[in-house]
Amino acid sequence: MAQNLIIGIAGGTGSGKTTLADRIIEELNDPNIVVIKQDAYYKSHDDLSFEERNKINFDHPYAFDTKFLIQHIKALKNNQSIKMPVYDFKIHLRKKETLLVPPHKVIILEGILLFEDKYLRQLLDIKIFVDTDSDIRILRRIKRDINERGRTFDSVYEQYVGTVRPMHLEFVEPSKKYADIIVPEGGLNPIAIDMIVSKIKSILQKSEEK
Repeated sequence: MAQNLIIGIAGGTGSGKTTLADRIIEELNDPNIVVIKQDAYYKSHDDLSFEERNKINFDHPYAFDTKFLIQHIKALKNNQSIKMPVYDFKIHLRKKETLLVPPHKVIILEGILLFEDKYLRQLLDIKIFVDTDSDIRILRRIKRDINERGRTFDSVYEQYVGTVRPMHLEFVEPSKKYADIIVPEGGLNPIAIDMIVSKIKSILQKSEEK
């Protein structure tokens, strides 16, 4: 297999990272692509009660098992399969089952704090930051957490004010300086998508010619 390409898509909660990843996959039209979500690598605090887990700051770098994620990205880079964890956001625990992920030609890594860790940054061939206004991001977060994660409006609001916004300002926003490409509005920016897809195709073509 030719050398694979690791693409990191970072940005604040609700910025449109998933939409951008979906559009890139759609435009590349290649089945040899996989998406790895940083959210799958939340630490699993099985020793804590549900009430205690609810109080965890999930937007701080320490909430993630970044060493584990780095191990898996390195394995994929070396054309080795991984057993990716599956995280249950309703109870804040990892599930017992895992997902077998074989190596792919293109690996898209998506998450809010990808660029915060320098060792993780070093594994990324292309670093993309999705930059979206905070009012749009919070509305998207409210809709997602209520519809998909069983949260109440009050709990989403309290979490946003208490940890999400402060952590965004302290860790996520400053990490934007490490991006190779900054994309306003994510998947809603067709010109940026065309440029990114063209760049990916160019890199892959050169890799296959070696």
